[in-house]
Amino acid sequence: MSAYRDKDPRIHGIQSKIRVVPDFPKPGIMFQDITTLLLDPKAFKDTVDLFVERYKGKNISVVAGIEARGFIFGPPIALEIGAKFVPLRKPKKLPGKVISEEYVLEYGRDCLQMHVGAVEPGERALVVDDLIATGGTLCAAMNLLERVGAEVVECACVIELPDLKGRERLNGKPLYVLVESH
Repeated sequence: MSAYRDKDPRIHGIQSKIRVVPDFPKPGIMFQDITTLLLDPKAFKDTVDLFVERYKGKNISVVAGIEARGFIFGPPIALEIGAKFVPLRKPKKLPGKVISEEYVLEYGRDCLQMHVGAVEPGERALVVDDLIATGGTLCAAMNLLERVGAEVVECACVIELPDLKGRERLNGKPLYVLVESH
């Protein structure tokens, strides 16, 4: 599901503010740079508003944002829908007791961590990130939340790279995106 396919008139403004940087961080990569989106207050607000409109009234109590760009979009969504924000971080960034989920990337392994007790069994969670490529990071985030008993309602990303088929790795979990980039 996507706002892009729903033809919301705000999507064009959002998409036009995402800069594509060829060969960054390495040759062959077309980097989707959202920093240019953040420089435009209307496009940034429209981005947050589209997610808020979708999730308000859905009884979501947790918005889990994936480091680092999920920290940009997650907190304003959480505030507007009346949910808490839970950061999912790279290793050794959170003090205290954490629960970890390792995952495989194209170029190695990585890990996400969350504070123990940040999410309670039965809570309804939304996972937020800026982009879905291969889906590995979103899968790790969902696994982390589900291991502590949360129900992951949906994943929300500003951008999807559909050619990398990340959506297929989500095991049927709904994914909502604003913009597709090929």
